[in-house]
Amino acid sequence: MSTRKLITISLPPALVNKAEVVAREENRTKSELLREALRFYVETREVRKASREQLFSLIGQLQERTKQVPAREIRKTVREAVKAGRGKTRQPS
Repeated sequence: MSTRKLITISLPPALVNKAEVVAREENRTKSELLREALRFYVETREVRKASREQLFSLIGQLQERTKQVPAREIRKTVREAVKAGRGKTRQPS
């Protein structure tokens, strides 16, 4: 009995080209690259699902807490937080 099963998939040409470049750069076959990508996707599925659920819960909590706050004030606060966060992660030139 074979340890592999052959499947056929269709991909957009641009994605095939990118896969070929990565496979060549990493000195592996496209099959190896796509096997690893699919394995990673399947293995991390539950983590991604839990992360999404946690994010939606947090969004719900924030929406509940900010019902009385004008949208423009929320946008301003978010912009300021993003700007401050970016300043912490960037290295000075």
